[in-house]
Amino acid sequence: MTATPTPTEPGLPLQELYSPGDVFSHAELQSMAFDGVLQPLYGESFTAPGESVTPRLRARAAGLVVPEHIRQKVVAGRMTAAWIYGCGNAPERLSLLVDAKHRISSLRSTRGCILHEVRLGPLDVMSIGGLLVTSPLRTAVDVALHVEAERAVPALQALLDRADLGIRLRLLVLAVEATPRVPHKKAALAKLAVLSGPSAA
Repeated sequence: MTATPTPTEPGLPLQELYSPGDVFSHAELQSMAFDGVLQPLYGESFTAPGESVTPRLRARAAGLVVPEHIRQKVVAGRMTAAWIYGCGNAPERLSLLVDAKHRISSLRSTRGCILHEVRLGPLDVMSIGGLLVTSPLRTAVDVALHVEAERAVPALQALLDRADLGIRLRLLVLAVEATPRVPHKKAALAKLAVLSGPSAA
């Protein structure tokens, strides 16, 4: 008989996301995960087994890794955004975008995160679970341009296959072609050339 509470016991409050705080330490949460009471999600965050892991839940977990004082100044992008949408593996370090209009010198030491200075348009960003995330189309464009083919192609195909994200291959190709001169545009179009699927029409 174990003293570790289960999600149905009074000792463990019912919620979507568990992270270190006033109720449980990280070590206690890890112990519950070891016992199968919780399952790891990202960073120091856990969920109950069987919990539906949605983009909102992934974004909430990612947001807990971002220092609070910069959380509203950065945007989760590239493979981090693809993971939030359920179209990639959890990143070792979060890819965070900072609009070129803002100085990022004070943010460079952020642990667990990689910062990229970019230009963001008003339609490039949305809020999910309290975290700013690049839109599905901007995510796909950035993955095509900035991620090596081995990881980019499966993520791009997954993004296209998710009808609810509203990305079409022809639109994605046009969006990449319309980007200002960047060194990786030709390679990005080569990645898109191998994609297919029901969303490619």
